[in-house]
Formats: sequence, C-alpha cells, structure tokens
Amino acid sequence: MAYWLFKSEPHSWSWEEQKKTGAKGQEWDGVRNFQARNHMRKMKKGDRGFFYHSGDDKAVVGIVEVIAEAHPDSTAKEGNWECVDLKAVADVPTPVTLQAIKAEDSLKDMVLVRNARLSVQPVTAAEWKRVCKMGGVKGA
Repeated sequence: MAYWLFKSEPHSWSWEEQKKTGAKGQEWDGVRNFQARNHMRKMKKGDRGFFYHSGDDKAVVGIVEVIAEAHPDSTAKEGNWECVDLKAVADVPTPVTLQAIKAEDSLKDMVLVRNARLSVQPVTAAEWKRVCKMGGVKGA
C-alpha cells in the first residue's frame, strides 16, 4: 500500500462533504497540475491518503482510501487530465496542522514541507505513521 496527501480548500470541497459521499466516494477532480496528475496515475485501489484542508486551516483532518484508479476527469474540457475516486475512511481525532508538521524534525523532508503548493503528493510510510500518531489515529 502507498500513502498520499490530497489538498482541498474547505470552501471548495471540505472533509465534511467528502464524508457525506459515503461508500460511493467522489472523483478527486479538477486537478490541473501535471505532477499531481502523475501521482494519481500511480495510485492503486486500497491506497490511503490524508485529506488536508488548505487555505486558512492548513491541517490534516481525515483519512481517505482510493476506490477507483486513474481515469479521465469528468470535469476536464480539454487535455489529458485524470483523477482517482476517494472515499472517506476516518476522521483524524486531533487535526494535525502544517505548523505542527513543520515543527516535527522527523517530518522535515515531507513533500508538504518542501513543496506546500502541490495538491496531490506522496507520503512515506514513516511519515504516515508519525502524522497518524500526532493526530491520535488508532491502528494506522
């Protein structure tokens, strides 16, 4: 299993909206960055990801699972844009802020710290475990 981080501004698509989609999930559509798209092309069903509120919040607030591998983005009018489908798995009991992540020495090389603007990014297994622990996620 691989791990990822998906960023969304809460006013555009919030964690609460993601949870409301239930088991059917939702396309992670609208991504128009080649590097982010290429990350989605590598994803497999069952991969897990952090749902990260960007904007003012800047925090990991939930955990999602990839339920459909890369396919054409239904919102793309032109170009070769693809997306995956995600379903909500669990809340992060204590949201993990960007400030807390930056303060954690073991996370200094995390893509979120080095390239905060990238909307879809990989997370290492060690980073996954550490952020889950910081957020009070059981069994991660």
